[in-house]
Amino acid sequence: MKLRYTFSFLILFFPFLLFSQQTGNLNQTQKAWLAKAKILEKNGWIYLHIEGTPEERGFQHGYLLAKDIKDAIRILGVEWNYRTSMSWKWLVMEAGKILTPKVDGEDLAEIDGIVDGMKAAGIATSRDEIVALNGSIELFGYWWPSIKDSMRINSNEPAKESCSSFIATGSMTADGGIVLGHNTMTGYQDPFCNIIIDILPNKGHRILMQTSAGLIHSGTDFFITDAGLVGSETTIGGFFGFDKKGTPEFSRMRHATQYANSIDEWCDMMKKGNNGGYANAWLIGDIKTNEIARLELGLKYVGFEKKKDGYFVGSNVAENLKILRRETKSEDTNIKLSSVARRVRWKQLMKENKGKINIRLAENFEADHYDSYLGKDVKDCRDLCAHWDLDSQMYGPDQPYEASGTVDGKVVDSKMAKKMSFAARWGAACGTPFNAKRFLSKHPQYDWMKDLLKDRPSEPWTVFKAGE
Repeated sequence: MKLRYTFSFLILFFPFLLFSQQTGNLNQTQKAWLAKAKILEKNGWIYLHIEGTPEERGFQHGYLLAKDIKDAIRILGVEWNYRTSMSWKWLVMEAGKILTPKVDGEDLAEIDGIVDGMKAAGIATSRDEIVALNGSIELFGYWWPSIKDSMRINSNEPAKESCSSFIATGSMTADGGIVLGHNTMTGYQDPFCNIIIDILPNKGHRILMQTSAGLIHSGTDFFITDAGLVGSETTIGGFFGFDKKGTPEFSRMRHATQYANSIDEWCDMMKKGNNGGYANAWLIGDIKTNEIARLELGLKYVGFEKKKDGYFVGSNVAENLKILRRETKSEDTNIKLSSVARRVRWKQLMKENKGKINIRLAENFEADHYDSYLGKDVKDCRDLCAHWDLDSQMYGPDQPYEASGTVDGKVVDSKMAKKMSFAARWGAACGTPFNAKRFLSKHPQYDWMKDLLKDRPSEPWTVFKAGE
């Protein structure tokens, strides 16, 4: 473990030296806000603690992660232009029209705090740009496909986020409590989602979640709260539909996570004002009751199940038939597809490990390399720990050697959640490193990513706790 900035150590032990040497350009109020924050690096992750009012915690976030937020915006701007030929400035303007007016007032205040914090760190941005950053998944994957044909643009659309997740309880687990596991599958060019943020708001519940720099929500969606809730999601594959009159998904997710006291409250808050953006199958658990639930939130249809004994899994195939047949273009039986193969593997693992599931097995599940189609272990796109970059697609229908795959792994059980803690691994959940220069040398068709791709060395599983 190392401290990311010298002033992180000084915040804890030498505040007066900090203010004189590092924050001379700040006023006394801003200095007081920063004194409450903490930031450090740990095995590839950046842990950030923020607290207070929306303005305070936003300022802390924006100031301490200013360079990371700037880089995230740069990356998304390049990708957006490449895929659509449209400028990032244009997208920000559209986000200001579509998303900003619908964002919760408290969330906007926190976003404004991020803008002010970045400004104090010497980096200019705007409210609409941070909204566009937070809503980038909705804009890229849901709003844009709904309008691109009318603009006669043949865009190179990114694959929607694909993840592998499970939640189990009761007779499924070793101690009868909840066990939750999740990994994120995304494009390797995307902004790093290596932020573990600990939010202690002046109102609502404390949140410990994975996120990316500049986001007020998770984005990758793995979280725990001091209300006893744990959660993750997997994107509903092949989904279409977007209502620009609705409330952005990122604002609904943040509000629900901060204010919900139960599974039902959390789901009700997510459904209110649903715009169809970033349509997910949410796996939620309540460690107070050992209940688990799956909320599949389409635009027109909703699937909801809850139980105290059993499991739910997610692999990007909608389980609710109305959502699957009426709101997606997905297949559910073609085992050559990653989503279907992973769905089969999840059910196999759950059956084989009934009554034994614990944190260690959860880590192994997220790093699993069994290909249900080929019937053997191989690092390819059909694994729970998927590696599109290593897959020639000789036996599959997708693009060969795609620059995407698993970029993390996270696990939590009831005991850890009670302590506001979870374990996480940065990089592939199995620990396989990624070397950007080597990848581009082998696959020059992705040379447009040369200034976007970054190395991810092998890192160990690491435990994080609120108040780190």
